[in-house]
Amino acid sequence: MTEASDTAPGSTYKRVLLKISGEALMGDTGFGLHPPTVQRIAKEVQSVHATGVEICMVIGGGNIFRGLAGSAQGMERTTADYMGMLATVMNALAMQSALEELGVFTRVISAIPMDQVCEPYIRRRAVRHLEKKRVCIFAAGTGNPYFTTDTAATLRANEMACQAIFKGTKVDGVYDMDPVKHPEAKRYDRISYDDVLAKNLKVMDASAIALARDNKLPIIVFSLDEPGGFLGILAGKGTYTIVD
Repeated sequence: MTEASDTAPGSTYKRVLLKISGEALMGDTGFGLHPPTVQRIAKEVQSVHATGVEICMVIGGGNIFRGLAGSAQGMERTTADYMGMLATVMNALAMQSALEELGVFTRVISAIPMDQVCEPYIRRRAVRHLEKKRVCIFAAGTGNPYFTTDTAATLRANEMACQAIFKGTKVDGVYDMDPVKHPEAKRYDRISYDDVLAKNLKVMDASAIALARDNKLPIIVFSLDEPGGFLGILAGKGTYTIVD
């Protein structure tokens, strides 16, 4: 495996966090992991990493278990949330495997200690991994129930001094309505944090948006299904929405 170069031609970003949902790893299946989809996303990350951009990742766990869904079915909320955190660790390990097959040095860093499979979260150690051009995948959310992986992504992005959060979704930006159900939906090129909260747009949950706003951390929403999209967005090309 080779380390990346120190320069990032065509990109104004030195360090970013990529947030994707667990459902993004399902592909066309209804549950779990779809290895070709995991590999495709890993190649997207590799292409950006090769330019020298330092990358953190946070992956949700909804393809395996979602705490809110378990709670809605009568499970005690704290237990359900911890189960969801463990699901994110499984997804992180799958992405680590795919990235390392492509020659990208990767570390899975968990907010819940489980030394046999990944590292515990220590901020200064994580920063050092990034400085050494390793991809850091932050797993197990914040380590606390009642917080989503969106909030965890915003927290870690701030702790790692990332310049932006890139949120990969199934649509090419933020819309005023669900564009799948409403073809007439309007896409925003740029929208403020306050408008996202006031209009209740489903970009990230409210606590994540508020945390990003308080720390002036921009969120760039783009389609993860577009081949080469992540690299293109970093270079300022393609279709996306900036929340700032």
